[in-house]
Amino acid sequence: MKIAVGSDHRGFKAKQQIKAIAIELGHECIDFGTNDNNPVDYPDTAYLVATAVSKKEADRAILVCATGIGMSIAANKVHGIRAALCHDELSAQISRDHNDANVLCLSGDQLGEILLRKIVEVWLNTEFSGGRHERRVRKIKAIEEGKNPIEIKDRKSASDSL
Repeated sequence: MKIAVGSDHRGFKAKQQIKAIAIELGHECIDFGTNDNNPVDYPDTAYLVATAVSKKEADRAILVCATGIGMSIAANKVHGIRAALCHDELSAQISRDHNDANVLCLSGDQLGEILLRKIVEVWLNTEFSGGRHERRVRKIKAIEEGKNPIEIKDRKSASDSL
């Protein structure tokens, strides 16, 4: 997979670790910066990275700032992006399995090296399960298009509503 990565100055160290993990797992990384600890604005990097995913120049992306919150908010403004802020392995797994998240947002300040590795490994190795979750992702896409998700009708049976 081609993975776009980016960070602000507070996430720089974690971004370097993430690149090493992704490459170790056999993925290609596209680094959108930043390239040092000098202050930068996280929305700039979030936009570049999320746009690469939106334009299919990367399969998925990982963004890091101090808390991950700013990157998540900014990335989710880009059409076609489902960015998930994850703090543990379970949230990383569910963000892919249930929500088909295409951008992982992480905290550079709150995660240690071991937990960071576990989250990244789980997120990169988890596929979207589809099924009942596909309907929900279609509804998220409808919201993005300015539609009311309640009006999205599905041909699936009521027993599939779990």
